[in-house]
Amino acid sequence: MRVPITIDKGRSATSEAGAAETKHLSLRALLSKLGPGLITGASDDDPSGIATYSQIGAQFGYALLWTMVLTYPLMAAIQEICGRIGRVTGGGLAANLRKNYPRPILIVVLVLMSAANVFNLGADIGAMGSSVALLIPGTARLFTVAFGLTSLLTVLFIPYTAYAKYLKWMTVSLFAYIAVAFVIHVPWRTVLDATLIPRFGLKQESFVALVAVLGTTISPYLFFWQASQEAEEVKTNHGEKPLKHAPTQADAQLQRIHIDTLVGMAFSNAVAFFIILTAASTLHVHGIVDVSTCAQAASALTPIAGRFAGALFVCGIVGTGLLAVPILATSAAYAISESCKWPTSLEKPVRSAPGFYTAIAVATVIGLLMNFMHIDPVKALVWAAVLNGVVAAPLMGVIMFMASSRKVMGKFLVPRYLLWTGWIATAVMSCVSVGVFLSWK
Repeated sequence: MRVPITIDKGRSATSEAGAAETKHLSLRALLSKLGPGLITGASDDDPSGIATYSQIGAQFGYALLWTMVLTYPLMAAIQEICGRIGRVTGGGLAANLRKNYPRPILIVVLVLMSAANVFNLGADIGAMGSSVALLIPGTARLFTVAFGLTSLLTVLFIPYTAYAKYLKWMTVSLFAYIAVAFVIHVPWRTVLDATLIPRFGLKQESFVALVAVLGTTISPYLFFWQASQEAEEVKTNHGEKPLKHAPTQADAQLQRIHIDTLVGMAFSNAVAFFIILTAASTLHVHGIVDVSTCAQAASALTPIAGRFAGALFVCGIVGTGLLAVPILATSAAYAISESCKWPTSLEKPVRSAPGFYTAIAVATVIGLLMNFMHIDPVKALVWAAVLNGVVAAPLMGVIMFMASSRKVMGKFLVPRYLLWTGWIATAVMSCVSVGVFLSWK
């Protein structure tokens, strides 16, 4: 006997609607967990990063793709540790150094970080000006000054919460590098081999390239930025307190920091991987092994953009520059202001935190003036990455001691897996930096 089967269309529709709503809520819940970590990851692919990854792809082809696999867990670990320090203590890295360590250590850290930041900031501003000069008649210096002043005025007069809503979307043009890989011939077996099997030559140029990749991926300014942003979240969100004083908030906040950091760093490294891949597939294979101008770097996007490649490149450089330059200046200002016990907050008006905003202005102006010293903008970007790599190693050592100190972290010491990964990251950065100096002739 055939049994009639009835379908409750109402219930089915309700179930589908419920599933869709659950999915929508899950996506919304995930997005709500993204903040300082995602912005940190997005700003990591700044003009210095784009230039460095383009140069690496052009010079070495696919040979250094494995660095993107290596750096992901290392950068994610050190950034999560910085985020934890800020959330647990309610203060940035410099504030905790001032409270818990001898003053000479604080001074050395400030000098190293500020020098790297200002040089990186100046190189980024210069690259933005030189890139726009590819499209619009005018001098690169004029555009450079315009971008420097725009970045400064944005920080001074627009509340960060309003500005941050747009920061997450300013790097969309970077996905063009991913698109290129799927419209040109790419030897994927060779790419897979180069990604999974590290190969490295013990020559000076290899060490310089590796420290540049590590320096632009694991950058000192990002350490200070993420810690200070987590501390600022505590100050600006009603009811939230440092986890040392509000342990009941720990599970939710530490989980958010973990997810936020993993997603932000994954976005950063995925884009970096494809910039190297694109440069290798379009520049290196045609004999271009030295990217010395913005026009050469832009030509990597020709397969999908044609004569609009320059415009697409400019969008990426300007978008990431507008994202990174305020962060570079502000992270230095956080460190200086926390060291001097000045009020620090991007939510405060200028009159309420004059020292903090003065430090931002000084860092931006010094970086801007660098561009009048006749330094090639593309080379400056790569050397900014090298400087970041050299400076990062000692800073990471200080951060790791801080994260494992009960005096600083109370009962919220970082988990053992993070501790080990953080120390491995510090060791790798130290060894590569030493290798640069030993290989120098």
